[in-house]
Amino acid sequence: MKVIGLTGNMGCGKSTVAAMLRRRGVATIDLDRIARQIRQNDGEARGEIQARFGTIDARQLASIVFADAAALRDLEAILHPRVRDAARARLAELAEHGVSVAAVEAIKLLESPLHDACDQVWVVRCDEADAVRRTISSRNMTEDEARARLASQSPQDEKARAADVVIDGSARIEQTRGQVEAALDALLAAHS
Repeated sequence: MKVIGLTGNMGCGKSTVAAMLRRRGVATIDLDRIARQIRQNDGEARGEIQARFGTIDARQLASIVFADAAALRDLEAILHPRVRDAARARLAELAEHGVSVAAVEAIKLLESPLHDACDQVWVVRCDEADAVRRTISSRNMTEDEARARLASQSPQDEKARAADVVIDGSARIEQTRGQVEAALDALLAAHS
């Protein structure tokens, strides 16, 4: 099984690209979704979060961790190992079922040991103004909240330098789809 690591900053279009990949039959694993499930359903993780932050409410946690880099590191130390384990288990399950291509979607993929499980890294990047506007709209945030979230993520240029494929998330949707189709076709052709 070939694994695409799909990354990019919030609001740049990772989820749109993941949806395009799913339409082509690529199994996708959204690490943000896994983190939410763990935060909601893993009693041990909930206890550690409650003990450290005094809350497990997502909005309250966000206001704490995106205003304090040390707090964000603490939350990631609680969640990320569990997320990685769940993602590796899902990848193994997909491989056992004969899936030919899977994509792991994560903002901090390049900072994660899961990066090593990827055959290619695809980075979706966009104009900063687009990222801020989309984050405000999709996450119901203020501009200050959106900018704080984006500031906590590694720079887009840094991600792009590590990419095998860079997709323009600010392009018209048809252009973005064309880039995704071409990159996926090239991956499939190289490994057929």
